[in-house]
Amino acid sequence: MRMPEGKIDPMLFAPCGMNCLVCYKHCYPKKPCGGCRNSDKGKPEHCRKCRIKDCIGDKGLVYCYECPEYPCRLIKNLEKSYKKRCQVSLAENSELVSRYGLERFMEGQKEKYTCLICGGVISVHDGECSECREKV
Repeated sequence: MRMPEGKIDPMLFAPCGMNCLVCYKHCYPKKPCGGCRNSDKGKPEHCRKCRIKDCIGDKGLVYCYECPEYPCRLIKNLEKSYKKRCQVSLAENSELVSRYGLERFMEGQKEKYTCLICGGVISVHDGECSECREKV
């Protein structure tokens, strides 16, 4: 999967602050996931059963940062995991979207996660390019 030209689908920004465009499941060429806010097709089980997505839906919100209880225990636990495993802060992602807008955030993500070798998408989870499979 190559990094998309132009605007990135806003549905690829998950309620928790994850950019689904750079998720290993979205980048996986055989059974790509459409992102948290799209259909369950291609999603791993833990994403289909996500309590955060259910919570936000029950509250009628789009993003967790819109909730008066933000950051809740679920978000804090996920944040801790992503910081440790991927060196990514979902809270920082959410803050940037809140402050500057989703389009500007995604443009920055595009710069950060485009493979300089082939133009593929670098997975935030394993640092591997979706096209040339180089670890970046």
